[in-house]
Amino acid sequence: MSTEPELPEQPLDTTRPGEHRPDHSGCLDPLAARRTPDDPPWDVLLTGTVFLDIIFTGLDSAPVRGTESWARGMGSSPGGVANMATALARLGLRTSLAAAFGDDHYGEYCWDTLAHGEGIDLSRSRTVPGWHSPVTVSMAYEGERTMVSHGHEAPADTDGAHTADTSTDTAADDTLTRPPRARSAIAPLTPGAPEPWIAQAARQNTLLFADVGWDDTGRWDLSGLSDLAHCEAFLPNAEEAMRYTRTESPRAAAHALTEHVPVAVVTLGADGAYAVDSRTGETAEVPAIAVEALDPTGAGDVFVAGFVTGTLAGWPLADRLAFAGLTAALSVQEFGGSLSAPGWVEIASWWQRVRTLPAQDLAALRRYAFLEPLLPEATRPWPLRRAVPTIGFGSGR
Repeated sequence: MSTEPELPEQPLDTTRPGEHRPDHSGCLDPLAARRTPDDPPWDVLLTGTVFLDIIFTGLDSAPVRGTESWARGMGSSPGGVANMATALARLGLRTSLAAAFGDDHYGEYCWDTLAHGEGIDLSRSRTVPGWHSPVTVSMAYEGERTMVSHGHEAPADTDGAHTADTSTDTAADDTLTRPPRARSAIAPLTPGAPEPWIAQAARQNTLLFADVGWDDTGRWDLSGLSDLAHCEAFLPNAEEAMRYTRTESPRAAAHALTEHVPVAVVTLGADGAYAVDSRTGETAEVPAIAVEALDPTGAGDVFVAGFVTGTLAGWPLADRLAFAGLTAALSVQEFGGSLSAPGWVEIASWWQRVRTLPAQDLAALRRYAFLEPLLPEATRPWPLRRAVPTIGFGSGR
């Protein structure tokens, strides 16, 4: 289903990053009908590494050794785990992030953008004196991206580390062993390295969604992902799923994964996504939405955020899958992984626009009609521009 976006070569929003205050007037609470006074304080808990992402777009080809390449577009934003945290917060979920931040300007920018710009709880995060922020430079071209990253592991918390809320009984470095109550959490799985906080969260009835990266060991052994036993859903991409299950197709891999986790979701790139729920026997498959990608950074994180939102809202499997694919598709039309994440206003703007396109596939469009009662009135054009090209401007600019 084509949306035929017209993309400018430079971002249009010139808001200073330190002053970023998104308009939440169109934000809705997808869990409003399910909330009770006894609910946990957080809908989603995340932990991980926050990067400062610098993204170059509009490259005609990959950089060539010994030459200088000029990009037609540039964006900067918090990255790493901040991608998913921002995506969840913009979809109306009460999001808490436990992470270390550098005490450099990059760290200040990321903290301010997430805490004040996106309303993400950082009471269990900390600023580490003398530690610089991890940085990723991403170059987008030919529908893909190449990334170069640098950083060091954050040192253990010390008396000199600053936390956002020193009154809390759970300090930032204790979060992995004493997680707060939350409806759900994103469990980053590392082969052969179980995290004690994941089992503790499961005992507190936190719904866990497993996220995994590339297995650098090359073993691709599911027995090494012991924390998967505590999880509700596992969301690998097709290559990861097939390697872990020793299968020859993504769909076969999804079914094989349900021997280890109740819900398996396999992303298929340009072919969409496929999911299996072993409890009900239900399967679902949705095609990808055809869009012109400006920057695919963080699209997988946005997909997970969309699926988590739909799950917590109690939607059918096919609707969850369609919503996750839609949010991921909208995100690739903007710079960066976190600032590109769509909120409800962007989704409403897309829905309003896509229905006016000529020769639209009405059958494909009906797949997303379940969203219509949820959407606010679209008051802004789509696609929107929220990423900015620099960290900040000098005073008086």
